[in-house]
Amino acid sequence: MNTLRLKDPTRRSPFGVRTLALALLLTACGGSESSAPVDDSTALAPAYGAITADDILAHTKVLADDSLEGRAPASPGEEKTVRYLEAQFKAMGLVGGMPDGSFVQNVTLVRAVPHPEASFHVGSRVIPLSHPADYYMVTRREQALVEADAELVFVGYGVVAPEYGWDDYKGVDVKGKVLVMLVNDPAIPDPADSTKLDSTMFKGSAMTYYGRWTYKYEIASAKGAAGAIIIHETGPAGYPFAALSSLARENLDIKSPDGNASRTGFEAWLTQPKAEELLTASGQDFAKLKAAALRKDFKPVALGARARVRLASDLSTVQSRNVVATLPGSDSTLRNEYVIYSAHWDHMGRDTTLKGDQIFNGALDNASGTAQMLSIAKGFAALPTKPKRSIMFVALTAEEKGLLGARYFASQPPVPLANVLANINMDGVNQWGPTSDIIVVGYGNSTLDDVLADVLKPLGRIVGPDQEPEKGYFYRSDHFEFAKQGVPALYTDAGDKFVGKDPAFGKQKREEYTSRDYHQPSDEVKSDWDLSGAVEDTKVLLTVGYRVAMTDTWPTWKPGTEFKAKRDSVLSAKGKTKAP
Repeated sequence: MNTLRLKDPTRRSPFGVRTLALALLLTACGGSESSAPVDDSTALAPAYGAITADDILAHTKVLADDSLEGRAPASPGEEKTVRYLEAQFKAMGLVGGMPDGSFVQNVTLVRAVPHPEASFHVGSRVIPLSHPADYYMVTRREQALVEADAELVFVGYGVVAPEYGWDDYKGVDVKGKVLVMLVNDPAIPDPADSTKLDSTMFKGSAMTYYGRWTYKYEIASAKGAAGAIIIHETGPAGYPFAALSSLARENLDIKSPDGNASRTGFEAWLTQPKAEELLTASGQDFAKLKAAALRKDFKPVALGARARVRLASDLSTVQSRNVVATLPGSDSTLRNEYVIYSAHWDHMGRDTTLKGDQIFNGALDNASGTAQMLSIAKGFAALPTKPKRSIMFVALTAEEKGLLGARYFASQPPVPLANVLANINMDGVNQWGPTSDIIVVGYGNSTLDDVLADVLKPLGRIVGPDQEPEKGYFYRSDHFEFAKQGVPALYTDAGDKFVGKDPAFGKQKREEYTSRDYHQPSDEVKSDWDLSGAVEDTKVLLTVGYRVAMTDTWPTWKPGTEFKAKRDSVLSAKGKTKAP
């Protein structure tokens, strides 16, 4: 299972002696300015030797074991997970990353178990809604009962984007209304080629933050809406309706001083068939409304219908934890600067209402990414001479509940984020063998892409762009919370070009996972996993972090990215060199 299937028979490992020597020689002789030269051809050999498929698999099996019951935050499974991670970091010789020297950052959350009742009313007609078959509904307010009897207004994609000259609201007062929205960005056809999307509008086929569900609920709150309903479509959403099933069991949010009173009363997802039933009863046509919503002159459409909602929630305050470990840097001055590796340890817990398997083990998502981070930590710990800067490893909670652990960490960091050069985030490993590429989600955003390309080039590998940019993966994992604070972030995915396999193999495996295993109890360790590719990728990510930790030129965001201005101001204040 662990034998590499590579075209070059002299390459016996992803970073074998010949490959390593060539990689470091090429770097020393003229790598890009974003990468620091490596001192000698054996500098990272001990780290590479410490990373094995057996270790990645063993960590994954422990974290995805039934005994952890799906690693839900604030559960007995969390306790076991946190103890395991802390023990692993201690065994490697790492120190606690919190200011008091501990490994744990406490995160106070509000848990809400929803019991919604809802229906639509069009004149004398009542359209009943069955939960959770037809809809999911939650409130972010710390409020045991939310009720609404309000007018329904279709607001297209619910987007206000001045840079694109786009406003779905057109000044219409929607305060106190229930907004009905489409998922994702407006998919504007290219005027010159109707088979393509207009790349000048909302990044073409790539989702922007305007397409993310979090934005849609945020804008509904800003508009004073009583509630917001997103119509679920599997293609534009990027996942089936069943992937949202955890919303029916419990929801978490960071405890806030005002109890989230400024948030909209309720947030809901509605199946497309039920949405079409509502629209038809209102004298509207789903396809025609969707087409109208693709025009800049679209205006909100009052549906002549009302939503009646009674959302009771069982509320409680719970404690969860981020696990933070540090490998101190070797330079007495630069050790106060950091490269942060992150991976979320949580998954979706257990659903006792299911027949058969009730445990959402989350083997790929994200026991495997956490295992990869542990392997990188072990690799760095094995180095006789540590990097100049410190390396921090953060296992984050409640990613599945909206990147909550990352949001809390980025807002309450144990070290100043102005001293953090980069975040490298891991959310799932390649379990199907070696690839000649590595996918970068959000490719072209930061100079970390260039560092990665430099590492891959002498290995005969390349950086590939996101194969499914329309699904908005850049906004769906923990690195996004670092990016919002200006920290350059690298988030990679398994490559698409599998060595010795059919060109369609990668796409086939992605689609199989999304339709069959994503956020389902079936996300378990599979007997046919081949983690040899994961080993290669893990060593690559270690090398990227090492080079950043040794560099004189800080990574930054590239022109045109929404995070660049904030980062540049940080670098300017610190007197650091800006990359292009």
